[in-house]
Amino acid sequence: MFKQILGKLPKKPSSAAKFWDSNESQPPDNNNQGEEVLTQRSSSDGDSVSSVEVLPRLRDVPISEKQELFLKKLRLCCVVFDFVSEPQLNLKEKEIKRQTLLEVVDYVISSGNAKFPEQVIQEATKMVSANLFSSNTHQQCKNKTPEGLDLEEEQEGGSLNPSWPHLQIVYEFLLRLVASPNTDAKISKKYIDPTFVLKLLDLFDSEDHREREYLKTILHRIYGRFMVHRPFIRKTMNNILYDFILETGKHSGIAEFLEVLGSIINGFALPLKEEHKLFLTRVLVPLHKLKCLPNYHQQLSYCVIQFVEKDCKLADTVIRGLLKYWPVTNSSKEIMFLNELEEILESTQGTEFERCMVPLSRQIAQCLSSSHFQVAERALYLWNNDHVSSLVRQNSRIILPIVLPALEKNGSSHWNQAVKNLTDNVLKVLSDTNPELFEECLRKFQEDQQNAEDNKKKNGETWRQLEEIVASKGHTSMEK
Repeated sequence: MFKQILGKLPKKPSSAAKFWDSNESQPPDNNNQGEEVLTQRSSSDGDSVSSVEVLPRLRDVPISEKQELFLKKLRLCCVVFDFVSEPQLNLKEKEIKRQTLLEVVDYVISSGNAKFPEQVIQEATKMVSANLFSSNTHQQCKNKTPEGLDLEEEQEGGSLNPSWPHLQIVYEFLLRLVASPNTDAKISKKYIDPTFVLKLLDLFDSEDHREREYLKTILHRIYGRFMVHRPFIRKTMNNILYDFILETGKHSGIAEFLEVLGSIINGFALPLKEEHKLFLTRVLVPLHKLKCLPNYHQQLSYCVIQFVEKDCKLADTVIRGLLKYWPVTNSSKEIMFLNELEEILESTQGTEFERCMVPLSRQIAQCLSSSHFQVAERALYLWNNDHVSSLVRQNSRIILPIVLPALEKNGSSHWNQAVKNLTDNVLKVLSDTNPELFEECLRKFQEDQQNAEDNKKKNGETWRQLEEIVASKGHTSMEK
């Protein structure tokens, strides 16, 4: 990731625009012996830089002076520029800050084996907070695209943050700092505290997909290294998801949240705590009802399946939840539900399946007879799964009478030939599994069909007689 950052950033000059990785400890080289850096500037009213001084590069000073110089550079990077209302103002100073950010990232990467002292952690988190949590950074940049960024990328990923030339390197710095073995978690937790984490979580609503990708990786690192913050992170994410489900229905970072949660759920110890089961039933399952489900369904499905794989007794609860929120008029969402359902059934044991097989079979029967051929096909493909076929076979006396009418109607009257062919294959599988039961159910279906046809004719005759009576009475009244 670090090697590729500059690919999207404006370069001045181009010779200094190449990134270095952990194996290349030298930052970009400029022709000047020193580097101009900002010492103070108003970040809110657009005033120009008030003073500039020249600082040496970190690589050019003795080891004994590196830490103090590093701290000065961190303080410099606390200056926040306005990339929206004044994109062409202070271009030199913006480039100076960008180069300085690159240098402090390199310092973290190549800092050897010595632990970072508390003062470094304190100043580092101050710099990160000044850049990431600035109101200017996120409020003024909505729906703005800086020059040089791909418009197609903007359309695919929502609004892009004009401050990204600086923000990207700040995010990289925070990621490297949190992941560094030289960062002592016991010291860092004083500064990467619940308030800091809460502000990070709030940033997940950013419309810039690049920012959300960094946040996702950083949050995962923080969760892994700072065990003391784990309950707080889970609780806060729960609250944000509750608000999304029950109130707003809008949030840009749900997919990234769920991706992080997928890793967290994967690490849950057995037996599962009641707190975790409640999260499944009160948050993950209701997330299926939102209109924007396609934006995060892949990550949501992974989280749900993790729960079922850890505790197969949860399968009944999950399946009934899916049936509760099953889409009625959205065929593409139906296909998503069927995909997820198959994966859940693969981890479902016979006892749990028996608890929900009747309502589940009724829903599958509706999908089998859907006029949308992709929904019907996806439901028919369930029989290609060996475990699902085994569950159906073990409970065929209950399931077959429910699904056979839909299959027979498909075979005789569905408009799509591919659906007809798949239906014939499924009917053959069911017939071979239990020929006697199949014939019994088929006869029952045919009798029901004949009775329905007889009733239809009888009702038609009744209506015809009523129409004749009404017509004759009307004719008599007209003669009078």
